[in-house]
Amino acid sequence: MRYISTRGQAPELTFGEAMLTGLARDGGLYVPQTVPVMSADDIAALAGQSYEEVAFRVMFPFVGETFSETELRGAIARAYAGFGHVARAPLVQLDQGHFLLELFHGPTLAFKDFAMQIIGQLFQIELAKQGKRVTIVGATSGDTGSAAIEAFKGLENVDVFILFPHGRVSEVQRRQMTTPTEANVHALAMDGTFDDCQNRLKDMFNHFEFRDAVGLAGVNSINWARVLAQVVYYFTAAVSLGAPGRKISFTVPTGNFGDIFAGFIAREMGLPIEKLVIATNQNDILHRCLTTGEYRMDGVKPSISPSMDIQISSNFERALFWAYGRDGAAVAQLMDELKTQGGFSVSQGALQGLREIYVSGRVSEDETSETIAQELARSGELLCPHSAVGVRVGAAHVAAPVPMVTLATAHPAKFPDAVEAATGIRPGLPPRMADLFDRPERVTRVPNDLAALEALIEAGRRK
Repeated sequence: MRYISTRGQAPELTFGEAMLTGLARDGGLYVPQTVPVMSADDIAALAGQSYEEVAFRVMFPFVGETFSETELRGAIARAYAGFGHVARAPLVQLDQGHFLLELFHGPTLAFKDFAMQIIGQLFQIELAKQGKRVTIVGATSGDTGSAAIEAFKGLENVDVFILFPHGRVSEVQRRQMTTPTEANVHALAMDGTFDDCQNRLKDMFNHFEFRDAVGLAGVNSINWARVLAQVVYYFTAAVSLGAPGRKISFTVPTGNFGDIFAGFIAREMGLPIEKLVIATNQNDILHRCLTTGEYRMDGVKPSISPSMDIQISSNFERALFWAYGRDGAAVAQLMDELKTQGGFSVSQGALQGLREIYVSGRVSEDETSETIAQELARSGELLCPHSAVGVRVGAAHVAAPVPMVTLATAHPAKFPDAVEAATGIRPGLPPRMADLFDRPERVTRVPNDLAALEALIEAGRRK
């Protein structure tokens, strides 16, 4: 199994190389040269299997020679052992034909744990084999950072620096990043928006002298291994509801497009997915693009669903790569226009291809709060604001007899102010996190300046 860049100018890599590299040297994102396909019998055989067994069967064809069967099985077992639900990703019925996939039972109460916990294990195996150490730098709108710190804290061969936009994440999200005591993890509160954090991250990857000097590695959703790990729960949910003998649709509240792109890969692997529904908040660049064919940045408006407050949706590049017939030069041109002109037009053929797979919807702030309150009254389910965005859009796209599964991406206790404002109920943290607000914080405030960031990372990593 080989991996190629969406921009066509970087060397082909193995799974292990792509995982440790993160962003390709031409600025593109790695994708598999071919997507392994599972037969209907293979998919049917997943019924009744544990989450860990499904994860192994879905992921193993992608890893090539990088990990043995024993290594991958061991990594998966360790990754999910600390989850708070035996099913790992349980389904809850909200309404006739509408189901909620709870992805918040991991150690940091967000869907990012499904990918980050396994990546931490795989990094540890691969770095030990190679006798190498790396510096992981990540940008987060809230959940990726805490999941990365939780997965990599205390590891011998890894230093972790997480950039998050100062004042633009929830207090729970911030404290999950700033309270770990391990010396190898660092929380950096950067002036600006998430897009600014993401841009400085990409600048570091494109500064090859710095990249090579510190052994830079990335675990944002630009990392292919992140996407692959998220493919698994599409299979577990769909098989639970009758796949492959029945089609299933999924709604995904998304900003950076990685979670829904994992659904596309599941579809390419043979899972009978009818619709992939993109749910956006008021920062609706993906919805506008699907509607008009124009991807134009329009500024980030802070919302009660901050993990979706994004205008540069990195993984959309992977979707464009498929929509443009895997033409790296065409994708590179679009990404150059985005950088220099603030946007681009999707060709008619590519737009038609995207619309055959994805549909979309937008939810306002008032509608998000209204949905949190309504869903509590209707089904007894308390939703975080991101999940509420998904449920609102998903409900509008339920079409019998195809079940709709909406992804619940975070626990409501991560966003207590928004949930309390909508319902009068302040959701509590699980017992294992009850002392989160009592723990001392350790955080560094940093400017939106590449040179200053690089100097801080160089000084702070263990040599």
